[in-house]
Amino acid sequence: MAYFIVIYVICAIYMTLNFKYDLQMFQQNSYRLDRYWKWLRPNIGSAWRLVDVACLFLLMAPTLLDFRLSLFLIALVSLAKIFMILRRKSKKPLVMTRRVWRLYGLTALMSLGGTVAIAICTFGKYVGIYSGAAVTVGFMMAVSIFSWAVMMFAHLLLIPVEKSIQRGYINDAKRILRSMPDLRVVGITGSYGKTSTKHYLTRILSEQFDVLMTPGSFNTPMGVVRTIREYMKPYNQIFVCEMGAKQRGDIKEICDIVNPEMGIVTAVGPMHLESFKTLENVCATKFELVDALPSDGCAVINNDFAPCAAREVMGVRALRYGVTNPTGCDYVATEVRYTPDGTSFVVKGPDGLTLPLETRLLGECNVSDILAAVVIALRLGVPEEKIRYAVATIDQVEHRLSIKQTPGGVTIIDDAFNSNPAGSKMAVDVLAHFKEGKRIIVTPGMIELGSEQYNLNKAFGKYAGENLDVIIVVGEYNRDAIVSGVRESDFDQKNLHVVGSFNEAQQVLGKLLAKGDTVLYENDLPDTFK
Repeated sequence: MAYFIVIYVICAIYMTLNFKYDLQMFQQNSYRLDRYWKWLRPNIGSAWRLVDVACLFLLMAPTLLDFRLSLFLIALVSLAKIFMILRRKSKKPLVMTRRVWRLYGLTALMSLGGTVAIAICTFGKYVGIYSGAAVTVGFMMAVSIFSWAVMMFAHLLLIPVEKSIQRGYINDAKRILRSMPDLRVVGITGSYGKTSTKHYLTRILSEQFDVLMTPGSFNTPMGVVRTIREYMKPYNQIFVCEMGAKQRGDIKEICDIVNPEMGIVTAVGPMHLESFKTLENVCATKFELVDALPSDGCAVINNDFAPCAAREVMGVRALRYGVTNPTGCDYVATEVRYTPDGTSFVVKGPDGLTLPLETRLLGECNVSDILAAVVIALRLGVPEEKIRYAVATIDQVEHRLSIKQTPGGVTIIDDAFNSNPAGSKMAVDVLAHFKEGKRIIVTPGMIELGSEQYNLNKAFGKYAGENLDVIIVVGEYNRDAIVSGVRESDFDQKNLHVVGSFNEAQQVLGKLLAKGDTVLYENDLPDTFK
């Protein structure tokens, strides 16, 4: 009997770990069945699941192998897979939130409960011990094969529970905000640049105020709610709230919770087109922040992006800023100069404002994000000298054009969080400013660009080929598009490397790198992409 118990335990552990992986992917797809199913469809027939199907076939066809041998082989395969799963490294591991625990618990309860019921019923019919064990193990293998379906069913069962819990959390967050009538809320949204702008604004305002910002990627409605409930303090004076969106109404939902009085729209571009479908929908969604502002509020809008510049604002004061397109702007960054040590520029604004600034950051995108933060800071009465000091001491946001030096004299530019056409182009421009040694880019390309994904990645490849010395394309998802673009430039093809993973890219770099070289890591696809 101990023999069967060991087999059951091994299969149960394997089944449970399968559920964990399904939950990880479900979480990365924002707990949305439509997005998860879109990811799942090409992965249902993976080699991993086919092995499980083969194991199940062994049990269903006892003429091929004796039950005892089949059970042993299945236990052996399951044990091997357990070790493989435990050794598997994820770029974005499963975050064990209370919601995940509820979903995980219900999924496991249904599966293990079914297993126990099958075992009791099988052995209760006086079936042979090996036959009974085979039926039970076969059920667990079937559950492992269709773990995604079990998880989706558990999610559907929990929808009323989750909605009720979320309503309670939202109401509690609103209660906290009502208890702080003097709190000033600044919303920040945009296709890109919002996280950097959030950090820069918080740094500048902290010279004068007690500021709370949404941490990490807490830019969803429930992420904002969690920030308020867990991090908000009675003495906070300003709340800088990053607002992300993947569909119409997402920004409005956050605004209905926090009621911002000021808002920044950093950019409108082709991001998340797979869900938004059109650039017009992207623009309308980002401007939900502007539409939510009170009549005495203030909208700060980036005029460097045509959809923003063309968008008329009614019922609230709009202050427009720009770096490359000064037309119609209230605030402009002029005299922009880049050096290996950073960037200097001058902010020109109303009433003869002339504010020279220096920062350790590089890139036009950082100048733009700092400019937006400066506009808000000036509106809130932060003195110019404090703004100058704060800007000079701003640290680069991790994984966003952050620059490091290795002991071997190699410069690393980490832009792994970038995944948009404008930002990727700017990152190439920053790399192109380095004149010593080889300029090397490592990238898997950009995602969630809808029908334009191939063309935009192709254009990105062509631009990189025109400006850089070595290009390393990682993975297969955007490989053909980037390579096609590179080959349209006059790039030396012997310096184009196509690899399957970042580990392989590191091996290539190990053979290429020399003192004085600069490496740009541009974007890093999540686990849901190859």
